[in-house]
Amino acid sequence: MAMDAERRQAELIGQFSAQSSALSSAPQLAALVLEATSHPALFAFSELLALPALSKLAGTQYASSLDVLRLFAYGTLKDYKSNSGSLPALLPDQVRKLKQLSVLTLAESTKILPYDQLMQELDVSNVRELEDFLINECMYSGIVRGKLDQLRRCFEVQFAAGRDLTPDQLNNMIDTLSDWLGTSDNLLHQIQEKIKWADTMSEVNKKHQKEFEDRVEEAKKSIKADIDLRGHDDFLSESGGIMDFEEDRIRPKRRRQPPA
Repeated sequence: MAMDAERRQAELIGQFSAQSSALSSAPQLAALVLEATSHPALFAFSELLALPALSKLAGTQYASSLDVLRLFAYGTLKDYKSNSGSLPALLPDQVRKLKQLSVLTLAESTKILPYDQLMQELDVSNVRELEDFLINECMYSGIVRGKLDQLRRCFEVQFAAGRDLTPDQLNNMIDTLSDWLGTSDNLLHQIQEKIKWADTMSEVNKKHQKEFEDRVEEAKKSIKADIDLRGHDDFLSESGGIMDFEEDRIRPKRRRQPPA
């Protein structure tokens, strides 16, 4: 579901980008901004804001269209109300879109959104209207998932689509990722050093084991040779004793001569 939504966003951004390249006049480009910010399925605007073609609006009487596009990329309904004097009036579809984006912004900081806070941020007068908006305009559109808790008077967010990152947020994210990359590199270096040390110790242990086994084998050979040598000498000694005994047994005994 999320992949389909991202694919749809990419398709719409591609369509509006292609249209902007074919337009040259400021009124046409301003109309394109109005169409994009009113589109019911488009919720990402920073890429449109960066289009070279739309930079032609700067310095013209339609320059406020860039401010509107910037509002839809990073701002909320509350921001619009605070700067309504310098911005053009919004169409109903734009107001609904800005309310949806405001819910996404609130969901970035906390997953429990009190009804009172939501009604104030969305300029909604009662709970029934708020719940209808969350169900019909937010959950059915797929930008958020959650549960309405009437007893606790809050909206429990389970999922919320991400909004465009402001330049400051993007820089902070780049710094965070750079720090993480540096920490990861240091950790990887330490792991490699540990592996190198372990390999070295393994080779040392293998060498010691080989030396020990060689000494054991030499000791076995020495003991076997000693046993073999001593066994042969004992055999010869015992054989000589037997031969002497046999010679004594078969040798005739001399008779004693009687005394004269």
